[in-house]
Amino acid sequence: MSHPEFVGLVNMLQATAEAALGDLNAASARAARDGLLLDQSRARQTAESSLKLLTMLAEKTRGNLDFTEADLLSGAVTSLRERLAATPASNTELPMADN
Repeated sequence: MSHPEFVGLVNMLQATAEAALGDLNAASARAARDGLLLDQSRARQTAESSLKLLTMLAEKTRGNLDFTEADLLSGAVTSLRERLAATPASNTELPMADN
């Protein structure tokens, strides 16, 4: 059975990145479009930091998660990596995860 705090942590980190990029909901997307959120480089840094934390979490917990937890974490890493790849890039590399 999935640990609720683990699921909450993964969801929180993913939501933080999505909100920074203006993807969380229609209101944050409009705010991002209208320049009311963090500037682009700061938003990208926030999203990249969340991705790095999720990637580290995947590496440190490999082999110790149930299927649901592993799937959730892998999906969050993949989703954020794809979203950041589709965003105007700064000169930073995206962390890779083998999950």
